[in-house]
Amino acid sequence: MRVSRIARPRAVVLVAAVGLLVSACGGAKVGESPSASGGSAPAKKDCGAVNIAINPWVGYEANAAVIAYVAEKELGCEVTKKDLKEEVAWQGFATGEVDAVVENWGHPDLKKKYIEDQKVAVEAGSTGNKGVIGWYVPPWMAQKYPDITDWKNLDKYADLFKTSESDGKGQLLDGDPSFVTNDAALVKNLDLNYKVVYAGSEAALITGFRQAEAQKKPMLGYFYEPQWFLSEVKLVKVNLPTYTEGCDADAAKVACDYPPYELDKIVSKKFADSGSPAYQLVKNFTWTNDDQNLVAKYISEDKMSPEDAAEKWATDNPDKVKAWLPTS
Repeated sequence: MRVSRIARPRAVVLVAAVGLLVSACGGAKVGESPSASGGSAPAKKDCGAVNIAINPWVGYEANAAVIAYVAEKELGCEVTKKDLKEEVAWQGFATGEVDAVVENWGHPDLKKKYIEDQKVAVEAGSTGNKGVIGWYVPPWMAQKYPDITDWKNLDKYADLFKTSESDGKGQLLDGDPSFVTNDAALVKNLDLNYKVVYAGSEAALITGFRQAEAQKKPMLGYFYEPQWFLSEVKLVKVNLPTYTEGCDADAAKVACDYPPYELDKIVSKKFADSGSPAYQLVKNFTWTNDDQNLVAKYISEDKMSPEDAAEKWATDNPDKVKAWLPTS
């Protein structure tokens, strides 16, 4: 799930002068030394240590798990994963404490700051994943109220979505406050009788939608693709005003749908210039939404560890893994 992905635009992250803060849900600080991801292969001099940021949604974790597994088992790298919010992770490029962000959702502001201005990061190509962000309802609602998928009709149904937290308005449920989102601006600029309420995490959003479908309870929420949960509950996207180039240039005035995202990878310039085979692996890494969703399902639904999920997928897809490996 995840500009802020314009932001999946995202909430502003405050950075203390002495350290880079991360999420309240137990993330590390840039500068701390969390445990390595647990690979048993010894580090090789031509690879060495690799620091991968882990942003707080399972699709990202799936990317990172597979890259880390291959780096350790095939290249002998020593991989350390650091749990960091999106914007905080980028700050680690300047210090050398983050080598790679392996699923970036847009962030033109961060690209300008760290790639163009500070020149401490570089783009490392597409992940192959196609990203979609929007507002969704459970399938039963789209069947019972077929016109609800047109944003112009949302106010007609606002009373269905009232909760104790929505101040008498309809509730639009968002996830982690750090996720890329224009939702508050959209509600205001489209003059909708709704209030954005934060569930707090991707897992909470999934639980909400799962219960809403099972219990036939109304729910309108922020969600995104790729996401393994959509293979379980086929959420229906609400059609917001059509996205056109530049319609979201001013975050305060945005009144259009989210753009389509070509998800990509960002690495520190130091890492890119290091000659490490791990950089070539990250650069070569590309897979499909279905690939990511499968590994994410192993982790979230089947309760496999990220390492075991990555091993299972890599073992089942040797040709794809081989294509990522450095040729020399």
